[in-house]
Amino acid sequence: MAVTFQHAQLPNGLTIIAEVDPNAHSAAVGYFVKTGARDELTPVMGVSHFLEHMMFKGTAKRTSEQLNRDFDRIGARNNAYTSSEMTCFHAQVIPEKLGDSIEILADMMRPALRVEDFTTEKGVILEEIAMYQDNPFWVLYERAMEEHYAPHPLAHRVLGTKESITALSAEQMRAYFENRYSADNTVVALAGKMDFAQVTAQIEQLCGHWQRTGAVRTLGTVPSNDRAFEMRDAKVSRGYVIMITAAPSASDPRRYAASLVSEVLGGSDNSRFHWALIETGLAEEAQSGFDPRDSTGDYLAFASGDPDRLDEIQEVMMREIRGLADSLTEDDLAKIRSKMVTGVTVSGERPSGRMQRLGRQWIYLGHYATLEEELARMSAVGIAEMRELLVNYPFTPCTIGRLLPAPA
Repeated sequence: MAVTFQHAQLPNGLTIIAEVDPNAHSAAVGYFVKTGARDELTPVMGVSHFLEHMMFKGTAKRTSEQLNRDFDRIGARNNAYTSSEMTCFHAQVIPEKLGDSIEILADMMRPALRVEDFTTEKGVILEEIAMYQDNPFWVLYERAMEEHYAPHPLAHRVLGTKESITALSAEQMRAYFENRYSADNTVVALAGKMDFAQVTAQIEQLCGHWQRTGAVRTLGTVPSNDRAFEMRDAKVSRGYVIMITAAPSASDPRRYAASLVSEVLGGSDNSRFHWALIETGLAEEAQSGFDPRDSTGDYLAFASGDPDRLDEIQEVMMREIRGLADSLTEDDLAKIRSKMVTGVTVSGERPSGRMQRLGRQWIYLGHYATLEEELARMSAVGIAEMRELLVNYPFTPCTIGRLLPAPA
């Protein structure tokens, strides 16, 4: 029997979606909340990520230790993550334990938010922020995102800042939770072997009392800044350069072409950056990426190497970007497309991968497309479509940031 899509919505607005596969040997569930750093007010920047941590600190019926023991008891592979645009809590189990994982996650989604746990965890978050300050890429990336998107809240740091987390109060977190973690702002995505009617009934029993708040995302006009900045840090010994520019959004049909363009430019191997920067010994690392977002998107290009050659590295990067459209070949397209299709297919073979694709797709688009439909769309991209994309998104305006060692 083939994989089938199922959809239900509870009276309080909670959405339940699933790809049911009777032949699967596992099942996965994820609670996706449409909230992240871009939905925060600047004074409480980092509250979404902090709140993710607090979900594991216990509920009215479970301590944090009991949560961990219950996940272990059912053999779950569970985790959570926060981005600029969503927060997800998920678990993968054998089908017989799916009901247990649904119940544990549902309980987690209504945390106790005890003040003593909040105070303790604040120290953990501050340590995490300090740890990332030792990562040159992360330091440069966060600053570049601020420069590129300011004053739009996409400029917010997911972890927040030392100042915003230090000043954050438990009352501010609770107010944010009560507004954003509402039934009508949450999607429960499932994949694998299950009885969908039974799963829906269980989720309604567990979550049917959750409040509807009408939480919405303020999109607004997203700026395309053209800025340059340079940072100096005594802790670094290499030179780093990053470029961020506008790209198609998560709902733009051109996102498939954008993914291919990014891979040709700076994929892990056989890319333009690889041959021009890595193979020549000019740079130690060089890559590009495409990040589709709600109502916008961005390309990222990054390289590092000898500080004395950073100007040369940057110029070669710009040369490859400017010449990309004219240099595209059918051979490029065939190799990159095959690599990407393989990656998407392999991920989609597992219920955990299908659940993640399904949840993110619904958060961004609000409708369903099969894996096969997405693969067909990706496979249909041609060079003409990629070149047209580069005309519409020519890597300008562009935010360019550099990180160099501090002067002796």
